Amino acid sequence: MLDVVGTLARLGLAAVWLVSGTLKAADPDQTYVAVRAYDVLPTGGVEVVAAVLPFLEIALGLLLLAGVGTRAAAVLSAALLLVFVVGVAQAWARGLSIDCGCFGGGGAVAPGDTAYLQELMRDTSFLVLAAWLIVRPRTLLSIDSRFGGRT
Repeated sequence: MLDVVGTLARLGLAAVWLVSGTLKAADPDQTYVAVRAYDVLPTGGVEVVAAVLPFLEIALGLLLLAGVGTRAAAVLSAALLLVFVVGVAQAWARGLSIDCGCFGGGGAVAPGDTAYLQELMRDTSFLVLAAWLIVRPRTLLSIDSRFGGRT
């Protein structure tokens, strides 16, 4: 039963990364706007993050989908999710009115249109999936399990 839970966690987290990365890659200009809206990086940093982030998310999604290096992909996922949680929390604390851009879009919004609590709860639930896979990376239908690997 635990392998089934792990498999659902792995595939769910893979879907999150594949959808979010693909939506960001499809609209790089909007991804730049979303990253810039957090107002924490210099212009050069915004450009690098906006260019790399979609492909990092897609890579994590593909690794998790295939079940290759599951624990390592989960650790990287958790680290990235923690960065997202901190980013949203600091935007909220600073009184910025932005959409997170987590699944495409993003940037400035009207003050009443922010959804910080929902975004933090959602990202925390994704973090729980990653934590499960860090603690117990064994899943069904994975390349790791096929070749006797556990991570």
